Amino acid sequence: MGNREKLLDGALQCLLEKGYAATTARDIAGAAGVSLAAINYHFRTTEALLNEALQRALEQWGDEMERALRGSADVQNPAERFEAVWTSVIASVTANRSLWTTQFEVVTQLGRQSSPPAAWAEAQDQAQAGLAALFHGIDPAAEPELARVIGGFYHALLTGVVVQHLAVPEQAMSGRDLAFALRAVSERLGRGA
Repeated sequence: MGNREKLLDGALQCLLEKGYAATTARDIAGAAGVSLAAINYHFRTTEALLNEALQRALEQWGDEMERALRGSADVQNPAERFEAVWTSVIASVTANRSLWTTQFEVVTQLGRQSSPPAAWAEAQDQAQAGLAALFHGIDPAAEPELARVIGGFYHALLTGVVVQHLAVPEQAMSGRDLAFALRAVSERLGRGA
């Protein structure tokens, strides 16, 4: 493993243990077992290294979710599949609590900037396209607007579910709760109520 990979692994370790704001370049270099100068050489800034490490971790989580969603593909009833998928998502969020806590820490920092870095805007687009494909098989290249809207809905739902499970897990929505709520909302929208 080269220094670049060691730095990414060290940065992720520090992110999950200390959080974004509390992680220093010295912490990362120590965890990676490399010199401080290696950060500048490979990433230019500690912030760039932390952002790339977090992005990689989220991509790995996305791969994990894709595998979990494939496992729910056998469920034929759409409502039961929706519940099974969200049950898997919630279990994964619970298992990866440090990753999500760190991501929300970063998001609050982005909110203080005049405009988000291009990498985060691109990551949001990719997340929404991926969620539309995973939940409904929507091809973002063939139906970009539908993928954006459906993916955006799932992204908003995911964000809310994650916040609930981080803040007050015992009161957070379950997969069953989400399926029930979606049916109830759909029925009310269908009646025009």
